[in-house]
Parts: sequence; C-alpha cells; structure tokens
Amino acid sequence: MNKKFLGVIALAAITVSCNQPGTKEAAKEDILGAHRDTTVKPNDDFFEYANGKWIKNNPIPGEETSWGVGELVQKELNEKLLHINEEAEKKAEKSGSGQQIGDFWHSAMDSAAIEKNGIEPLRPELDKIAAIKTAKDVMTQAAQMHKYGVGVFFNEGVGQDAKNSNLEAYSMDQGGLGLPSRDYYFNTDARTQKIRNEYPGYIAAIFKNMGIDSTQAKAKATAIIAFETSLAKASRKLEDLRDPYKNYNKFAISQLNKIAPSTDWAGVIAQIGVKGVDSVIVGQPEFYTALDKLVKTTDVQTLKDYMTFHLISNFSSYLSKPYFDATFNFYSKTIRGAQEPRPRWRRALDAEQGVIGESLGQLFVKEYFSPKAKARYEQMVENVRMAYKARIEKLDWMTDSTKKKAVHKLMAIKKKVGYPDKWKDLSTLKIDRGAYVSNIMRANEWWNTYGLNKLGKPVDRNEWDMTPQTYNAYYNPSNNEIVLPAAMMTVPGYKDEELDDALVYGYTAASTVGHEITHGFDDEGRQFDENGNLHNWWGPTDSAQFVKRAEVLVQQFNKMVPLDTMHINGKATLGENLADLGGILIGLDAFKQTEAYKKGDKINGMTPTQRFFLGYSLGWLMAERQEKIATQLLTDVHSPAKYRVNGPFPNVPDFYEAFGIKAGDKMFIADTARVHLW
Repeated sequence: MNKKFLGVIALAAITVSCNQPGTKEAAKEDILGAHRDTTVKPNDDFFEYANGKWIKNNPIPGEETSWGVGELVQKELNEKLLHINEEAEKKAEKSGSGQQIGDFWHSAMDSAAIEKNGIEPLRPELDKIAAIKTAKDVMTQAAQMHKYGVGVFFNEGVGQDAKNSNLEAYSMDQGGLGLPSRDYYFNTDARTQKIRNEYPGYIAAIFKNMGIDSTQAKAKATAIIAFETSLAKASRKLEDLRDPYKNYNKFAISQLNKIAPSTDWAGVIAQIGVKGVDSVIVGQPEFYTALDKLVKTTDVQTLKDYMTFHLISNFSSYLSKPYFDATFNFYSKTIRGAQEPRPRWRRALDAEQGVIGESLGQLFVKEYFSPKAKARYEQMVENVRMAYKARIEKLDWMTDSTKKKAVHKLMAIKKKVGYPDKWKDLSTLKIDRGAYVSNIMRANEWWNTYGLNKLGKPVDRNEWDMTPQTYNAYYNPSNNEIVLPAAMMTVPGYKDEELDDALVYGYTAASTVGHEITHGFDDEGRQFDENGNLHNWWGPTDSAQFVKRAEVLVQQFNKMVPLDTMHINGKATLGENLADLGGILIGLDAFKQTEAYKKGDKINGMTPTQRFFLGYSLGWLMAERQEKIATQLLTDVHSPAKYRVNGPFPNVPDFYEAFGIKAGDKMFIADTARVHLW
C-alpha cells in the first residue's frame, strides 16, 4: 500500500492532469514554491526544505493526530459528501442506495437517541456473555461475536489462497489484543510504559460505566490484562509477519486438534459461517496452541469479562458519551495524541465508508470523476510500466532468465484506475433510522457473510477492495494488480491546468503509480508470480543478490531515529521503503520521456527535475504528533512521513545533480553505501 496509508479516509473532487500551467488560468501561487522553507538547505533536510514553511504555518488541529496533504484533500471533499448525505436524509427514500445513505446518516447524527439508548442496544449480546458457563460456551459466543465484527481471541477471514490465487481460502491468524500490537505489552521505553500503565484505567472505566463498583472494575482490568499479555507472548513480532511462507500453514479442519486439542475448531468455524471448504490456512500455529491452553486454564469469569470489555470497546464510538469519551481518551488521546474528538458529522462520514462506501462511491464518481480523467491516469500507468521494463532490462545483477520472468510479471500487472466497472450489490444490507450501533453491527455481519460466500467460488478478479473516494491505493499480490482510487489523483486546491508535468510525475507517477507497481517486486511481492501465486520464480543467484542489495536499505532505515530513542524497524518497513525508492526511480524515468522534461524550462526558478523531487515531497506534506509517530513505529510497516522523503532520496543519483548534493552534506551517502537494486 502506498503513501496514503495514513488512516485517513479522504475524498477527491479535483483531478490532476499532465498539462503545463496555463497563462491567464494559472495565476495561483505555485504550490511547490509556497511550501518551501528556504532557511533550510535541501542538502541537509529535504523534507523540511520542501514542506517546512507550510508545516510551520499550519499547526495540527486539536481533533487530528496529523495534518497535511491527505487531510487537506479530505477537508475539501468531505463537504461534498456531507451534502450528499444531508440531501439523502431529507429525501427519505424508501429503497435503494439513497435510502441506505439517508437512513444511516439519520441514525449516526441523532445524538439525542444515541444518548438515550446508552448501552442498551448491546444488551442482547451482553446477556449472552453473562450466561456463559464453560470454556466451550466461551468459544461458541466468540464465534457469534466474530460474525458482527468483534475479533476476540483471534483473527480470521476470507482471501485468495497465496499458493492458488484462483481459490478463496479461509485464514486464521493471531489477534485478540486490546493494545495496538504485542510490543505494547513488553517494551520498556517511557512512552510505551505510560500507555501500558493507563490501559487498566481505561478497562476499569468501561466496567464502571456499566455500574460495576470501582474495586471490582479494577480487579477485572487486572485479570484481562494478564490474559492479553499471555496472548501477546504467543504472538509474532511485526517483522516476522512479513514472511509469506512462514505465515502460510495449511491444515485440514479435521486436523486442527493437533495444534489445539481442547477447542472444537470445526464447530467454531462452522458457527462463524464457514462452509464449503475442508481446510484453513493458519498463519501462526503456535499462537493457537497457546490460545487453546489459555482458554482451558483461565477462569471463565475472566474470559467473560474480556469478551464484555471488547464488545463495548469495539462499539463505543457508536454509543453514548461516557463510553465514547473513555475510548477516545485512551486510544485517540493517550496513544495517538489527539486533543479533542472530531465533530460528529466527520466521525459519521468515516464510519459510513466501511458500511456503504460503494453506494456513496457511485454518486461520487458520477459527479466528481470523469471518464476523461480515468483514461488520463490509465495512460500514466502505462508510461510508468514501460519505464520499469526498460530499467529491468538494463540491470547488471539480474540474469537474463529472471529478467524475462520479471518483465512478464510486470506486463501482466492489471491496472484498476478511478472506480470499478461493476459495483457491489448492497441492496440486501438492512440500514434503518434506529440505533446507530445496530446499523454498524448489521453491516459488519453483512460484510462477514459477503466474504464467507466467496468460499468455494471462483475469484472475482474485477472486485475492488477500496472505494473510489478512498485516499489510498494498493498492490494485491494474489491478483498481481494495482488499484488506484479516484481520490488519489488530487492536489488540494488546484485544478488540472494549474499543475505542471514535473509536479504530477513526482506526486502521482512516482509516489503512487510507481510505488504500487514496485510492490510487485518488493521483499514480499517478488515471491508471487504473474498469476498471483506464492511461487519462487527467481534464479538462486538473483534471489541472493536481491536480498543482499535490499539489506542495504534495511540498515539505512535501522539507523534512523524519528523520536526519542525509537528507531525505525528497517526489516518491518522494507517493503514500503523499497516501493518508495523504486517508485521514485521509475517515476523519474517516465517523466524523462515527456516534453516538459526534454524542453527543460524552469518554473518559478526550478528545473523540471527539481520540481519532480518537490512534487514527490508534496505527497508527504504532513506534520505528525509525537504520539502518532511512536504508535506508527511499533505497529506500522510504513516509515513516518519525513523519512519517506529523506530516506530514499540519497539513493537516487539524479537527486545529487538536481540539488548539488556533495560529500559532507547531511543528505549525502557515498555511492558505495547506496542501494543499487532497481
């Protein structure tokens, strides 16, 4: 997944073209010049040079944990989605997507009803948990909770079989934690310890809101954390989850008792709704062995308390103020650094994307993303593809045999640009004007059934996993495809004719198109073939060379310290760092084929190549709270924004020439210490 991973659902109404600035129409201030902090030398800190002025003049709003280009796009376009929702609510249609949108909006915005309902919409599920008597009852209820979106004890779901991409497979993975990752339970740095120390108070607050006295609430919190810590001990670290072979362990359902003899997994899986398959892929078998023992030996009341807590915590954003506040204060404020909640309408829009995002998407692209724009960016993909092909063919470390296979895979990459040709049918999803949390639970169950219904059927390779209004993009190795939603092609506040080719090739061709294509050849993606199957198509010397050359990037990022004593995990972030570097290289190669590059005209005193690097940096225009950076370093395979600019650039030869980088400059790396991969 590319740069726009930021946990932000941002929407786009402006499309970006590859035109040069007009005359009368291009009177706006040049965005690249306006954002620069010229008191900083590009030779020392390019990110601050490119974006520092804007960051200094635009403090992070209290309700946000970061503030930058993604949030600016979101701000522009949320206004348009707000209009769509408010109009749908007024029309009060009786059927169709208009009914779903209007009724969802009504339930999400009816704060009086939400406060009046309190926790009561969850009462039927709370009563089921309270009635549990045995460990078997625990797992039966856990299966029901998974159906409506509460992933207690473990994670599971449906996706393409990594070794047979034509089949949909059922997978089971580690999970069940309340803190963001396993490391939060063990790391000893001050930031993580502070979060761990406040976690019991949050759990206790949930129980006290239910009317349980303080002493009991604290005792329940202590027992829950002890249980979760045991789960965390059995969980693999972030970097260990990147090996697709080690995290692929196929078991016959009838043989799951070999790793978990005390749990009736066949029954649990059936209760979740799995049918039509006789095997499952277990990512981390040792986790399920530990879980089996824990459920068997832990006091049933503790397991019930654990489930109760996660039920309420999971849905607290849709409940009354005491529950919402407790969860916001811990997860958003303590962990991520937000100072105040987003307004209700913003939170409602965010929630709506995961419920009926494609219903909104159909209205969105009809009004805001033209077929002409779709065609423009499809052509850009081809320009970048051909630039990558030429670069692969010139590699001096890859054998001819592997080169041919790499080019074959590259040319087979399917592009999905803008919006799907066929929309999902959401007509059977029940949305009404009743309890907000009930709409969310029904939607979760509907999507669970939607996924499970894929089992035993051919893979639909035309399906999209993102809505067109999502400010993100992805590469799917099992489909060997790149998916570029309409919202990605946006520079906030600017129209097509106001953006020059150099900016667009840096901002879009490099950091989005090139980035996603390179994911097909990163440390994980390269292990899948042109058909999307986990299959080693590399020659042994080529594979060894790749690992050796990629390790240089691992070590470069391992040395980076974005916060306190917290280093970037070079191994965990390798895939994204490789995609950033590859995207820059092939995006620049594609740009060099344009007339704008060949003419070499300066704009605002900057050469085309300089504007390319500044355009890429614009894609990472972002200020981040320290709490958010700390969380990212422990949980995310993406490096913080600043290091997605300053990290790859010193490995790009043209960067040195464009800005006169010399030995002794902070952005300088000796040629022998640079990454020589693509």
